[in-house]
Amino acid sequence: MSISFNHTIVAAKDAEASARFFIELAEAHPVESWGPFTNVQLDDGVMLQFAEPPIDFPPQHDSFLVDDAHFERIHVRIQDRGIEHWADPQCTRPGETNTEHGGRGIYLLDPARQFIEFITRPYR
Repeated sequence: MSISFNHTIVAAKDAEASARFFIELAEAHPVESWGPFTNVQLDDGVMLQFAEPPIDFPPQHDSFLVDDAHFERIHVRIQDRGIEHWADPQCTRPGETNTEHGGRGIYLLDPARQFIEFITRPYR
């Protein structure tokens, strides 16, 4: 068997809100949850397990590769919901998308204040 990414645990102040964010905005799929986790699954089978830690935690950055049509749907939802977003990780280009690496990209914060990036082309 070759190696592939299976799942990650994401610290969330409100696990349900974070899971709903990915389901509604990015078209992730709700799946059975257990223990301290609220789970969603991406189309490639990777599971995001949201958990509410008892202590404060530093933010993390996660990037998701989507096709152009999926990116456009996400971008429309971001705009329709008035979600603050940027074209760059330094947050100096508010309300924009970037066209770096031969595709489009956008940065935003999820409900747990984790830095999320959606891109249409992988970095090379």
